[in-house]
Amino acid sequence: MLALHWLWPIAHPLRLPLNLIGLIPLGLGLVLSAMAERQFKSVGTNVNTFDAPTRLVTEGLFKYSRNPMYLGLVLILVGVWILLGSVTPLVGVVGFILVTDRWYIAYEEQRLNETFGQAYEAYRVRTRRWF
Repeated sequence: MLALHWLWPIAHPLRLPLNLIGLIPLGLGLVLSAMAERQFKSVGTNVNTFDAPTRLVTEGLFKYSRNPMYLGLVLILVGVWILLGSVTPLVGVVGFILVTDRWYIAYEEQRLNETFGQAYEAYRVRTRRWF
């Protein structure tokens, strides 16, 4: 995102002080991601995408979103994009969402389904993927 902003800064619709509004999604994203990670650690399950899931977490933030950590990261990126003030870093935000949704989350969902079966399927049906 920084490279796109510096190398090809297409339009600057948000300049100081308007771009400082990006601190809001940035802060919310940091809090959301930290809370979700803390929740995983408090129940003793791993946070690493590629480690085997050890526990299905469906309470707290995970009652409303199956992926609050990723949602927090998206908010962080949106905040950085707004702070930078140019349009081109949006490519990074969209790219992150696509890769995360199609690769990371798809992989995690497959592993959760294999590990927890019907319990995961019931959770998947009642809880949104992102928000």
